[in-house]
Amino acid sequence: MAQDRISMPSGIGGLVRYFDEYKSKIKFKPGHIIVLCIVVMVIMILLYAYGNRILGIGI
Repeated sequence: MAQDRISMPSGIGGLVRYFDEYKSKIKFKPGHIIVLCIVVMVIMILLYAYGNRILGIGI
């Protein structure tokens, strides 16, 4: 009777779930990412507007 057992393939399909194995030591909250993006945008706007004068490039 033990030989009548049918083995079915696993449902994962050979894929490995790496996110279960790796934990990052650096974690950011979503609010920090939003603030960082806003700071980068403000710096870019200031450089586009006043970058030539600040860096002494161009006319």
